[in-house]
Amino acid sequence: ALALALHPLPVNAVLIDQRAEELSLATPGLDTRLTPLPEAEIRHARPGSFIVIVTHDHALDFLLAAEALARNDLAYIGMIGSGTKRAQFNRFAQQRGIDPAPLISPIGAGFSPDKRPAVIAAFTAAELMTRLNATTSLSRHSCNI
Repeated sequence: ALALALHPLPVNAVLIDQRAEELSLATPGLDTRLTPLPEAEIRHARPGSFIVIVTHDHALDFLLAAEALARNDLAYIGMIGSGTKRAQFNRFAQQRGIDPAPLISPIGAGFSPDKRPAVIAAFTAAELMTRLNATTSLSRHSCNI
């Protein structure tokens, strides 16, 4: 839903997953990347990229968030979740000496309590565009989902 919401916007949204069957469900025309190591995609993302973590697995979310937070050159790092998940991640990060403060989680949460994927995607897209507008001119930027 988020990749679809970002598709018409001035960003290069890349939907990254370990599961070919999930990527096959993406709307035609969306940029997708199949990889067994999504953390390597974060490691090699261009400086200034936006990283949005919305996987099917909390442990993978935490791994990816830690990888993103290890960098100091990303414009945005966000993770889907609840307040409880955020608190769990904070403990996870602090035990590993990682500052969790730069992580935006839950994403798109400041707008509505609605949990439908399309609604969260719309509010997250607005959040990303607000951050992008505040940091640079609106040209095409990389957004890894």
